[in-house]
Amino acid sequence: MNLKSFLKDRVVKNASWLIGGQLLNKGLSFLVSILTARYLGPGNYGLINYAAAYTTFFASICSLGINSIIVKNFSDHPTEEGETLGTTLLLRALSSLLSAVMIVGIVFIADSDDPLTITVVALSSISMIFQVYDSFNYWFQARLESKYSAIASNIAYIVSAGYKILLLVLEKDVRWFAVVNSVDYLTAACFLFAIYKRRGGPKLSFSIKKSKQLLSNSKSFIISGLMVSIYASTDKLMLKQMLDETSVGYYSLASSISVMWAFVLSAAIDSMYPVIVQLHKTDYIQYERKNRQLYAIVFYASILMSAIIALCATPLISLLYGTDYLPAVQPLRIVVWYTAFSYLGVARNAWMVCENKQKYLKYLYISAAFINVALNYILIPIWGTSGAAAASLITQMSTTILLPAVISPLRRNARLMADAVLFRDVLPEKSVKQGR
Repeated sequence: MNLKSFLKDRVVKNASWLIGGQLLNKGLSFLVSILTARYLGPGNYGLINYAAAYTTFFASICSLGINSIIVKNFSDHPTEEGETLGTTLLLRALSSLLSAVMIVGIVFIADSDDPLTITVVALSSISMIFQVYDSFNYWFQARLESKYSAIASNIAYIVSAGYKILLLVLEKDVRWFAVVNSVDYLTAACFLFAIYKRRGGPKLSFSIKKSKQLLSNSKSFIISGLMVSIYASTDKLMLKQMLDETSVGYYSLASSISVMWAFVLSAAIDSMYPVIVQLHKTDYIQYERKNRQLYAIVFYASILMSAIIALCATPLISLLYGTDYLPAVQPLRIVVWYTAFSYLGVARNAWMVCENKQKYLKYLYISAAFINVALNYILIPIWGTSGAAAASLITQMSTTILLPAVISPLRRNARLMADAVLFRDVLPEKSVKQGR
């Protein structure tokens, strides 16, 4: 078996495990989320998602941008895997603890007259400390052994789903639901570490030199990640402050439904990422074609699913969540188109790392953050939740398509995306010739 066939086989198997694991996870999570949303009602459901917006906002600070470059670091320095992973864990643990403290401080100021909101946000922020262990996922990803991550993730989902069901049966209040993510991440952390040791993972260690190397390579991703967090969280934070938590509930439901299938895109991106990195070193023509293939998969799958969801929005929400959530229909029909552009941006990270263009991400995302805040400020008072949905869609289109086209070093990637959308040079040469 040649290298190309070997990589193709490993990618298919890796993607199968990722998609299979996510099918179980998302199916179970989706079912439980329906029951939870119905039980909590739009107000409390919005409160939970308002708390989650804070953790999302600080997620980039917690990860320090290392998640975007750690797979390449494993590939470039295979003898330093234990040092890379150990250093990453400690750096992320320190940043997560600091972030949790900052969240509590901010909510004490922003919602000083609402003790329930303060409590829910504080409890939700604990999850960031356990989330650092998802760094093990990247070690398995680099080895194209994502089935082990899928196993740990499945177990965590089952445990957290069981916890939610127990809360529903016992009719607990919203504060108990605020620690669901902590239960999920803690369970996954235990199993990931156990599998890592069982698979002969190298001894973990910390190095000042390695920390400087990782932070130096990831600093552009820290800034860009923070900007992404701003426009990923601004809508919910501004909806709560400008309207109320019920509006956050409607918008959060719309956002959740729009990406309920997007784990398929994540699996495709995660599986092709290591291959793109390897091809960059060995075959530049195939490397660019692989990027186009990934962009084409992401774009056309997203457009198809978005159209289906938009057409079925009213019966879908009414049947699954009840008539109380029907105000979420209109924002859903807008924000659902966000997925195509959002995941094209995620898929682009492999090209950015390989071409060492990370430093330009900050220009994209700083611009996007300002655009998003401005649009939310203008559109929320006019259209409410639909205004927040429109702001998110316009911002993502600008970040993925428009802004890269005007930044000279990124135009090559913009052309690759355009070629993918137009289906130019996407199929392998052999397939093209056969088609003729």
